[in-house]
Amino acid sequence: MTKKEIFINSAFKENAIWSQILGICSALAVTNLMMNSLVMGLGVIFTLALSSSTISLIRDLIPKRVRMMVQTLIIASYVIIVDLILKAYMPQMSKALGPYIGLIITNCIIMGRAEAFAGKNPPLDSMIDGIGAGVGYTVVLMVIATIRELFGFGSLFGIQILGEWFTRWSIMVMAPSAFFVLAVLIWIIHGPIAAKVGK
Repeated sequence: MTKKEIFINSAFKENAIWSQILGICSALAVTNLMMNSLVMGLGVIFTLALSSSTISLIRDLIPKRVRMMVQTLIIASYVIIVDLILKAYMPQMSKALGPYIGLIITNCIIMGRAEAFAGKNPPLDSMIDGIGAGVGYTVVLMVIATIRELFGFGSLFGIQILGEWFTRWSIMVMAPSAFFVLAVLIWIIHGPIAAKVGK
């Protein structure tokens, strides 16, 4: 595959959330505000890109019996960097995201790409695959967050879009709404969109 094909495949064709239903815990937890979702997405892109390339770089040196532990250690190192940067430069955002930044370590998307791609391909291809998977994850987060923030708070990125005339949907601020929005998104992608692409 070319570099472009690797990116498109990991970002859209094999999108971890809408194709494999992976990594949805954080996707549902942080999507009440667009800024939270964007920061979480960027953190996952950073972690995926660098951990995938690092794992690929040393894949021949890792004994098979301890590969999962080594992969987790590498991923954790990059997550700690993201966490420290947020705490140093964006303390309010770090507080808002709470434990979910730390839980990037256990995100199935990152472990999945490490096992499925990084362990078998060159470092640059693995980095592109990681960026693609992270972008696909971020796209889903941003779509869910756009709907939830707009209808729940009447704003986008904290800027008021809908006036006082609009009645805020309080359910959109609560966690269950993320399940409904994600379910509708998956249905649209696998239903109407899939049917059109198939034709």
